[in-house]
Amino acid sequence: MVSDKIKKVILAYSGGLDTSVILKWLIETYKCEVIAFAADIGQEEELNNLEEKGLKTGATKVYIDDLREAFVKDYVFPAFRANAIYEGQYLLGTSLARPLIAKRQMEIAKIEGADAVSHGATGKGNDQVRFELGYLALNPHIKIIAPWREWDLNSRTDLMQFAEKHGIDVPTTIKKPYSSDRNLLHISYEGGVLEDPWHEPDEDMFILTVSPKDAPDQAEVVEITFKQGNPVAINDQALSPADLLKQLNILGSRHGIGRIDMVENRFVGMKSRGVYETPGGTILRAAHMAMESITMDREVMHLRDSLTPKYSELVYNGFWFSPEMSLLQNMIDETQKNVSGIVRLELYKGNCRILGRKSDESLYSEDFATFENDNVYSQKDAEGFIRLNALRLRIQNLIKK
Repeated sequence: MVSDKIKKVILAYSGGLDTSVILKWLIETYKCEVIAFAADIGQEEELNNLEEKGLKTGATKVYIDDLREAFVKDYVFPAFRANAIYEGQYLLGTSLARPLIAKRQMEIAKIEGADAVSHGATGKGNDQVRFELGYLALNPHIKIIAPWREWDLNSRTDLMQFAEKHGIDVPTTIKKPYSSDRNLLHISYEGGVLEDPWHEPDEDMFILTVSPKDAPDQAEVVEITFKQGNPVAINDQALSPADLLKQLNILGSRHGIGRIDMVENRFVGMKSRGVYETPGGTILRAAHMAMESITMDREVMHLRDSLTPKYSELVYNGFWFSPEMSLLQNMIDETQKNVSGIVRLELYKGNCRILGRKSDESLYSEDFATFENDNVYSQKDAEGFIRLNALRLRIQNLIKK
């Protein structure tokens, strides 16, 4: 323990069970000043009374910074230009938020002259890696305090007892001990009753979306306009990045879109069950892929697609500030220069279905693709194309005989 060496800590603070306990624990254990920092990235009511709560728990100051536009513009949209998705399902809602929080936390540490930073991630999870890789990439000399790797509070039940003992109000209860993380892109749920992968989530757990069973019987059609890979308008209404994603969330939530339940492979080596609601992101990814389908060259698309799993893995594992991530992002952004136009979708009971797409940059030509008579394509040319591609197959068969 190096409590005599720590004078001021910047804590990534949410007001939830873990970080509320950590705030008090840091003060008691390190006898240091603690400044709480919360990034407003779309948690909505979770931010209510947060400053008052932080100060009451012992923080000398509470930062609550509105980072919603930066989150969507500089983290969510770049990932969606890559069609990033981890293990076929997870749209990386938590993973994309961590580097932004780490970056701002380091900026505050510099402003306040702090000698350490702290977070509420457990020693079993991915977030400890994401936070700390970010910290160290931005300041190799910063001291990091990870309470879950130090203290003797070994479960969330222990934390709830600690909170009760110290008079700290927390939203977690014994009845609902799962942990959640919310931002503009999604909300995640894990732990507690969800640790049994056979246990179906209770319907009352879901916050963002209605059950597809209860969604409207009438489908809703929406048009999304893209410019160089980024969505810029919904139904011809131009919106800022954060407002656009918020509007897509409203649309998706109404129709029960974006629920997933998966068992994923954590970077630290274990499997973990996570339940997610990502209504707007689910719509956005489908629309973006549809836009690319008529504006992106085939070989460029296939090359980019081959790199998407690696990109997604880097985000998931916390390497946002790595040189390989910068290289991949630059390459992917180059592929998006012509991804502009409009996509029309139908939202209905948990599904978003592409109805149409159009673009001034379209590579699709009805003259070439038609099954009717045309003057631009000689079907006889296909014979030589096929025979040349079959040459190695023919040779292989001839040698065998």
